[in-house]
Amino acid sequence: MSTGSISDASAPATVRAGTPSPHERGSRGYRTITLSLFAAGLTTFISMYSAQALLPAYADGFHVSPAVSALSVSVTTGLLAVAIVPASVMSERYGRTRVMVLSALVTCIVGLLLPLSPNIGLLLAGRAIQGVALAGIPAVAMAYLAEEVHPKDLGAAMGRYVAGTTIGGLVGRLVPSAVVDVGSWRWAMEASAVLALVFAVVMIRTLPASRFFTPQRVDPRTVLANVVAHLRDPALRTLFALGFILMGGFVSVYNFLGFRLSAAPFGLPESVVGLVFLLYLAGTYTSAAAGALSDRIGRRRVLLGAVGTTAVGLALTVADSLPLVLLGMALFTGGFFGAHSVAGGWVGRLATQHRAEASALYLLAYYLGSSVAGAAAGVAYAAAGWVGTAGFVGALLVVALVLSVVMFRRNGD
Repeated sequence: MSTGSISDASAPATVRAGTPSPHERGSRGYRTITLSLFAAGLTTFISMYSAQALLPAYADGFHVSPAVSALSVSVTTGLLAVAIVPASVMSERYGRTRVMVLSALVTCIVGLLLPLSPNIGLLLAGRAIQGVALAGIPAVAMAYLAEEVHPKDLGAAMGRYVAGTTIGGLVGRLVPSAVVDVGSWRWAMEASAVLALVFAVVMIRTLPASRFFTPQRVDPRTVLANVVAHLRDPALRTLFALGFILMGGFVSVYNFLGFRLSAAPFGLPESVVGLVFLLYLAGTYTSAAAGALSDRIGRRRVLLGAVGTTAVGLALTVADSLPLVLLGMALFTGGFFGAHSVAGGWVGRLATQHRAEASALYLLAYYLGSSVAGAAAGVAYAAAGWVGTAGFVGALLVVALVLSVVMFRRNGD
């Protein structure tokens, strides 16, 4: 069932020969598909956010400001956002799994070359290219799961994929943080790239061929019509806005957390600051738990609770007490990933047709929020330090809560 060289084009013939059913929890197919997408999440987020742990090192090594250093994250997520819809369109023509495999391979090749960058300009250019390459996995993963997994288990499957992204984000920050203290940022990036390649191989070798998808020739006008149709849906528009706000706030906090903890009154070394990313484990738990919980008690309770938890955690990070900051970051991280798991899975449920475009629009907003808000937070940090950043993100979370309440009142659960 699994293959290292996937061809969606051959899947329909196999499907017609039998009577396949969607993967259900407990089945071998379900375990395989969730393992593969878990590895895909690891590969994607190790590659995407390994630079975030090295922002102070970039600032020192290239003699640039924290805001310029943070562009190494913003350009990646920004170009990823731009490439989301084209990658989704490619998956409609050439197959979900082919696009994911190509995305993983190109991402890892670029990642292995990035440590050779002689200046910040070339580093940013390479990170931009990597952002385009990265788009194939997140653009397709949610639509792929929605097609292949039984609806009653989709929330849990989506939660496992998001759990992979949280661990990828954790590993992608811990590894370079540890290596940079004993080597240089170049060795730190190389170590992260090699690790991403390992998980890419796992993904490719275990990724099941699509069974409920038939490749089709794509008419750009049809794609545009599908996109417009999704944008006309008030519930989907709200979920897209939530993706923008939540990811924008999350990346803003983590972009400048290292600068805050390495400065007074904390003065922590980079290797110790890197350990703070262990709090990503809170997100690993809540992403899987929130997806499964929303299947049982409803999305409204879980989403509102997750966004509220994120806001409470953010408020605690303003304190000058390290234990309170750490507690705040645990709540902030857990709340964010819980909310993202629910919102992302909900898009797949609401969009009963043209799911790839719907998932792509959600992720376009999600990563555009990372790029735009992450850059704007640099202005807030330069103007008012951590208090400015926290105030900026707090305003975003208030908007997220308001949007959530309005959506539930209009559309129910």
